[in-house]
Amino acid sequence: MGAGVEDKTTPGLTDDQSQPGPGLSVVIPCYNSERTLDELVRQLSEVLPRTGDDYELILVDDGSQDRTWLRITELAARYPWVRGLELMRNFGQHNATLCGARLARFDVTVTLDDDLQNPPSEIPRLVEKLSEGYEVVYGVPVRKSHSLFRNLASWLTRYALVFASGQRTVRTVSAFRAYRTDLRRAFAEYRSPQVLFDVLLAWGTSRFASVTVSHEARSEGRSNYGFFRLCSALLLLWTGYTTAPLRLATWLGFLFVLFGFGILAYVFGVYHLQGSLPGFPFLASTIAIFGGVQLFALGIIGEYLARLFNRSLDRPTYAVKTRTALREHGPPR
Repeated sequence: MGAGVEDKTTPGLTDDQSQPGPGLSVVIPCYNSERTLDELVRQLSEVLPRTGDDYELILVDDGSQDRTWLRITELAARYPWVRGLELMRNFGQHNATLCGARLARFDVTVTLDDDLQNPPSEIPRLVEKLSEGYEVVYGVPVRKSHSLFRNLASWLTRYALVFASGQRTVRTVSAFRAYRTDLRRAFAEYRSPQVLFDVLLAWGTSRFASVTVSHEARSEGRSNYGFFRLCSALLLLWTGYTTAPLRLATWLGFLFVLFGFGILAYVFGVYHLQGSLPGFPFLASTIAIFGGVQLFALGIIGEYLARLFNRSLDRPTYAVKTRTALREHGPPR
């Protein structure tokens, strides 16, 4: 196994080649997945040869706390078409996906999760749909094996992504996707530590499609994406990639200014007709409304300031600690 240390951001397209060749690259971000990797790679070893002569699997260990990296090195030694990268710490699923995407050597890239919920047997269907002229194809399950609250958060995130990207066709996003590797040119110099990979893809194309795929129950552990983490992703999507919340705050301010004039007219009307001003409850509720709107607007501005602060720190998008040696492609053993 070859080992080395990357620079902290690994900018640009890839250190292997900037122009991908014909073939298929599979990128899988891994986190605490030592128990599922063997079966996952075994299934891929049956599927990938049917997609063409040239293919590779890039496993990115995103700061796992178990023996995931040891398992990756063993798999890379066993299969010539498997490559492994170990990140210095946990950067997040989208960051790890971006890291692997920048190292893909072939012209079609497929990403999927490490938990066996995305069956590798569905990969040919995504690639076939891609050949119809699309540039990104998502594998969307008929029904996900998730809780009601997580499904709600996922639904909100998808529609926020539609609004942020301006692409109505991206509302069927998932981690199981196939895309033209050349799309990475659109975000070759992206350096922010806050990454939403689907937004980056939307920077390079508007030709999205989806196919219905099966979705298996988790065989090991539980998902790292719960309701609150998805809500955090939703907040990042709104305040990290679009100015819509600022515009919303502006319009809310304008509407409540009109509301304030309406209250003023009401107060003077009551005073003129009855000779007395409305009582304290009316005044308190009015102050609460205006105070809430002000805090809401300040919160939105604070989120944008926090994004700017994080950008000013120049934190890395990811940092590669070690990698397995790049070997010549060969048939699975």
